[in-house]
Amino acid sequence: QVQLVESGGGLVQAGDSLRLSCAASGRMVSTYAMGWFRQAPGKEREFVAALLWSAGRPLQYSDSVKGRFAISRDNFKNMLYLQMNSLKPEDTAVYYCALKAAKIADFGSWGRGTQVTVSS
Repeated sequence: QVQLVESGGGLVQAGDSLRLSCAASGRMVSTYAMGWFRQAPGKEREFVAALLWSAGRPLQYSDSVKGRFAISRDNFKNMLYLQMNSLKPEDTAVYYCALKAAKIADFGSWGRGTQVTVSS
């Protein structure tokens, strides 16, 4: 079992930056990728970014964050990060960290989320 705990959320103004962190513990041996998702009030959870864990290489960004957000990891500390720049009010959401154990698997382990609120 893997436990994921997000941190770093908060209230910021439009144009500000924020860095989210996700601490992973437990069985990290089988980890294909990790990612960030978000859910705004009244909306479905949506994909934000994903990273290939072994290589530390970003796999994909959603169009809405491409060029503004950057996903990275520290595999020695089992930490996943999301650097968010040029934040917009529409980025307001609860941000979740998730883990995918294999290429063909779904994201099966999830954290509880951290709230990001961007005021205009």
